[in-house]
Amino acid sequence: MEPKELMQRFDTRSRLLLGALILGSAGVSKALKVFNRQRISDTDFPLRKILVRLCEEEPCLDRESQALTSKPLVCLFPASFKWSLLSFLHLVHTILPKDCILSLTGCLSREENAAPWTASLVGQLHRDIRDGGSREILTPQCKTSVRELCVQFKGTGRSGGWSSYFAKTKICETDTVPSSQSQKRKSGELDVDSSHEGQQSKRMKMELPTSGGGGGGGVGLLEEAAEEMEASPSKESPQDQTPVDDAVASLLPPPDSSCVILPDHIKAAVPVIKELLETEMEWDQSTVAALGVLNECDPIQVDMLCGLLQLDEVPEQPLAQFCSCLLALSPDLSHSVAAALIRNLLLNKVISLSEPASRWLSSAVSSVCARYPRPMCQELIKPILEGDQTGTVQVELICRLIEDSLEPQYRLLVFGMTLSGSWNESILSVIHCLLETRLELTDECFTRFTNHLGSQSPSFVKSMKFAKMLLTVLTKYQSHIKGGCRHTLSCCLDANGTFLKKSLQAALKRISH
Repeated sequence: MEPKELMQRFDTRSRLLLGALILGSAGVSKALKVFNRQRISDTDFPLRKILVRLCEEEPCLDRESQALTSKPLVCLFPASFKWSLLSFLHLVHTILPKDCILSLTGCLSREENAAPWTASLVGQLHRDIRDGGSREILTPQCKTSVRELCVQFKGTGRSGGWSSYFAKTKICETDTVPSSQSQKRKSGELDVDSSHEGQQSKRMKMELPTSGGGGGGGVGLLEEAAEEMEASPSKESPQDQTPVDDAVASLLPPPDSSCVILPDHIKAAVPVIKELLETEMEWDQSTVAALGVLNECDPIQVDMLCGLLQLDEVPEQPLAQFCSCLLALSPDLSHSVAAALIRNLLLNKVISLSEPASRWLSSAVSSVCARYPRPMCQELIKPILEGDQTGTVQVELICRLIEDSLEPQYRLLVFGMTLSGSWNESILSVIHCLLETRLELTDECFTRFTNHLGSQSPSFVKSMKFAKMLLTVLTKYQSHIKGGCRHTLSCCLDANGTFLKKSLQAALKRISH
């Protein structure tokens, strides 16, 4: 089962966090940024619910017997996701309940044929919980061995990595081979290892540009050793120090085969676009060509490209310029690519707003919404409406989009989104704004609305927003109020406790007559 399909088991905000972890070791730091931003907008962000869902049994087919069985949902994800998840929990375990983490690690520990790296990270997480993170994965003897290996690489002038050291050791232990043949074989093995590992190292550096604490104590120790070697006086060239880089990379979790690999021409566009985002100059038509690679990407590649460009951290002024250039692309972006861009480029910025959106952000959101309304409704408006706490500033921005950017059919789409969950004061503001635009509702849609309104009304007997919304319904949608809908509205008005109650009942009575 594909990771993207598994992630559909979660709500939109949870998918943002899990989507970062899917990127592998490079996603740990991104996931931490996403988590921190979500906690700013919602201090009760339900990370516990995500872990509980990951521990729930999920039906699946056994690969060998092809029989229907069940496994914890977390076990169905690729190994790279599990490593990233465990590394992420290593960073945030202090704010989570212990029983929740232990349930997850228990699921991973019971998994058959689990990767050794998974077992190591599970063990480290157990030590974090038991000892407060004071102990490391590596024993003192192991630390000493790692440092000695790093010293072996220092000054060798070779770029063979770990395998060159073990090849050397193996050859030295073999006495039956003549010295000349031994040297030739050693040289050949080193050359092969050097070319293969050099290409692998370059590939890993391009695909996984950053690793924010996702490796455990072993990687940290090697980084310390590398820093000590760089700090010591030496006449070596930078090329002489590459074995240490290879050594560090060789201890990182191997990239999962399911990880996305960007084509070379798309990778080549990354530094160009990054430079454009960092400049303060006005973008012109020539810079639009650099974004043309987006029309050659699928949605998963767009997610990875956005991660490399760190689009969620782009300041708002260049963000507006970036969006303007997106609108200048020809042909238009596909629905799925536009949705991926909106999710990566705008969603976090809008969710994390604590004050009214700046004119730069408002301009960017409005212009993209006018060109790509359906992706905007699905990837920005819907996640905000489904959030546990939709803030005033987010509602103001959504209402502005409803009034200025969305056409009638997309207003109906947003209206349907409000009928699938519980309401709060913020959702009432959005519904009132939609109703004020005189939606062209069918009788079936209006009946569904009044039924949902009746189920939610006990929570808003004292709410002025709810009363004003009812008044809009009674004055602008009179032709729909008949039969069962009229009875439902009458029950809502009888329970209303605001000073508008009599006015509302009089309006309903006029419709009945």
